[in-house]
Amino acid sequence: MNFLSVCSPCSYEKVIERSRFIAHCAHAGSEEEARAFIAEVRARHSLATHNCYAFVADQTGNVMRFSDDGEPQGTAGMPILDVLKSKKLFETAVVVTRYFGGIKLGAGGLVRAYAGTAAEALAGADIREYRLCRTLVCTVGYEHFDALKKFFAAGGAAVKDVAYSDRVAVTAAVEAAQSAQFCAALSDHMAGRVAIREGETYLFPFEPGK
Repeated sequence: MNFLSVCSPCSYEKVIERSRFIAHCAHAGSEEEARAFIAEVRARHSLATHNCYAFVADQTGNVMRFSDDGEPQGTAGMPILDVLKSKKLFETAVVVTRYFGGIKLGAGGLVRAYAGTAAEALAGADIREYRLCRTLVCTVGYEHFDALKKFFAAGGAAVKDVAYSDRVAVTAAVEAAQSAQFCAALSDHMAGRVAIREGETYLFPFEPGK
């Protein structure tokens, strides 16, 4: 299945009523990865008043966890998780660190502060659509490289690497469900003058809509 997730770590900071809130977001493909990220943030902000978090650490939403880390129940972890769910993000962890500034926000204020900081961090995050892909290594002679580049420029695959030796080998990621059709179209375009080797299947982060 395809799903949306944060592709690379990011952070966002704001001050609300003298309290400093810092949201940290990262890709987390498992509960172990999510908890390692949380531990890393906690170590970095060991003097903070709270390090509240939420994560969805799988592709289906069955591995969801959250923590208020000392804040009143329901005012931090769950609001952060609600943001992840509203944005339909999977394999994503968010930690919101708070350095207390001396002014109490009340339950409603805390919910808005934690949810808002998480949402603003994710609004600026590099969010990608992860799709099941297959590796293809397409090898041609130099005299046919321009034709191969023209085919790839038309779309349908993400070029990951180009290796030059006695021939040119282009490694690309193609959606697994479309790999057979893609290979047939490429072979036809190149009039059979391309060697195509299929490799492993894996999840690749595409830009949404591409």
